[in-house]
Amino acid sequence: MLHHRRRGACRSGFPVSAACCAHDAGTPAGPGPVETSTPEARPPWWRDPALLPSAASGVLLAAGYGAASVGAVVVATVLHAAALAAGAWTFVPDAVRGLLRGRLGVGLLMAIAATGAVLLGHVGEAAALAFLFSLAETLEDRALNRAEEGLRALLTLIPATARLSTPAGEVTVPATEVRELDVLVVGAGQRIATDGVVVVGRSSLDTSAVTGESIPVDVAPGDAVTAGSVNGAGTLRIEATADGRDNSLAQIVALVEQAHARKGERARLADRIARPLVPAVLIVAALVALFGLLVEDPATWIERALVVLVAASPCALAIAVPVTVISAIGSASRSGTVIKTGEAFEQLGAIRTVAFDKTGTLTRNEPTVVDVRTTTDVSPDDVLAFAAALEVTSSHPLAEAIVRAAVPSGPPRPATGVVEHAGDGVEGWVGGQHVRVGRARWVPVGDGWRAVDGMAAEGMTVVAVEVRARLVGLVGIRDELRPEAADTVRMLRDQGLDVVMLTGDNDRTARAIAEGAGIADVRAQLRPADKAAAIEELRARGATAMVGDGINDAPALASATVGIAMGLRGAAAAVESADAAFTGSDLRLIPVALAHARRGRRIMTVNIALALAIIIVLFPMALFGVLGLAGVVLVHEIAEVVVILNGLRAAGRPRSRRRVDSRVAREPVSA
Repeated sequence: MLHHRRRGACRSGFPVSAACCAHDAGTPAGPGPVETSTPEARPPWWRDPALLPSAASGVLLAAGYGAASVGAVVVATVLHAAALAAGAWTFVPDAVRGLLRGRLGVGLLMAIAATGAVLLGHVGEAAALAFLFSLAETLEDRALNRAEEGLRALLTLIPATARLSTPAGEVTVPATEVRELDVLVVGAGQRIATDGVVVVGRSSLDTSAVTGESIPVDVAPGDAVTAGSVNGAGTLRIEATADGRDNSLAQIVALVEQAHARKGERARLADRIARPLVPAVLIVAALVALFGLLVEDPATWIERALVVLVAASPCALAIAVPVTVISAIGSASRSGTVIKTGEAFEQLGAIRTVAFDKTGTLTRNEPTVVDVRTTTDVSPDDVLAFAAALEVTSSHPLAEAIVRAAVPSGPPRPATGVVEHAGDGVEGWVGGQHVRVGRARWVPVGDGWRAVDGMAAEGMTVVAVEVRARLVGLVGIRDELRPEAADTVRMLRDQGLDVVMLTGDNDRTARAIAEGAGIADVRAQLRPADKAAAIEELRARGATAMVGDGINDAPALASATVGIAMGLRGAAAAVESADAAFTGSDLRLIPVALAHARRGRRIMTVNIALALAIIIVLFPMALFGVLGLAGVVLVHEIAEVVVILNGLRAAGRPRSRRRVDSRVAREPVSA
């Protein structure tokens, strides 16, 4: 008869379309009082020097209208000319340089329109065009800078210097000069310069800026720590596991810098429309002016040609997608999600099925003794002690779990004559008694098969322990489900998504884990190639995301519509094959990221539709003289500002992220 005892789990240069002007990036201030390499901060709009030309143009334009209203025509003309010069200074030089290099941009259309208006004697309208266009361009620059700040802020998380412990004492060196195996001394409130393992000290770390996890994490000797985390009250000595230039935070920055290397479907759509539209608008305007010559009314039709230039210019269309993508990817990076490309971001918003690997993704990847069943005359602690005596020299994950479970009862007993049988188990002598530990099919279990089957049905791997040719106990080991796994699956289902588990584990163990997570569709005993084939099958039904962290997940990650790697310190092959990576370990970041991407995708669609609608509506009104130059300029530039502001909405945190933060705040967090 076997008795059992449950045991607690053991701890263990963004490419904006050529249709628009180039943008200079601003940079943010570093966060908090900790020492950082902080780039220059972007000033508030009322103190931004870049806005001075537009502001001067606006003041001069208003003064000119004031002078005209009292009959001072010459003064009004001079003021309008000055307003035109101030506004044109912000875009005409770039337009001319672009033209000399063979690039036709929106700035060129505006320069031609303003020049034509002056030649026709409409200096006031030309000044209004220059003022509004320069203002819109400056606001666009600020919008892109603001969106990019979320990406550059990652760079400020690395401190400028690091304190090292050396045989000669403590020395301070540039953080970039830290090398693997150096021992860092990190005081209270300081940032960690590179990835490492705590060797001395206990403290708590604020990892929110890196992983998006809002609750401090307790760390002690043996715990891994991440570059950019802020130390709490205790002093830590940390052995570096990565160079200062090649840590996990540097990987995040490198991935984010690639975020726009490939453009998404909507970005390509905007480019396909905007790039040929500029020369097309020039041709149409020329034809309109030519028509005026044919009907012997050149003044009227040349003016309409200039209005058409402005009405059909695709600046709003060109900026519709980039400002949204940059805003959304920057926001995601601050919440612990690194999305490598704009294309991946758009595809993330179209996902219909999410496939999870089991080991290390849905589970902790830390096999733990969860059940010990014994005969009447042997205690669970004795069973573990016998097993640990043989397993202490083995590097097998199950052996490590047994040794960890036995440690509270004392150090493992000495064993002699230990022989390991690959794939079966290990045998040897402990205290003069012959002991065998291994698979139930290798160690005879007699009538204990019912107990073995019951434990296996609960997702355990069963290790039998035999002493002097008699079965004394069964040890149940399980890779425990992450505590947030069921919540994650529930959140995905609430979003209308299908959830699938793909694993190389046996079917019975896989189904036990899947049941705990709330996943019905389970595909077990899959090799890496089988996982990739399963992903291809799921993709045939709709866009599919694959979530994994191991080398064996790399083919499936590469085959998925979007591959998602859990943790940048997972297998390098998995991270390289993935389209997105999570810097933290909380699975609930996945539904948050999907909701964020869907929202960004909707914003992009609205922006493109709005930009196209403006061209479609304004063009005939300009062609038939319904609106003059001033009216078209005003409507066009207001529309561009609306598109920019709408794109910046993509930087907001989704409601699901706030719900996750509130849930995490109520849960205990350990390293």
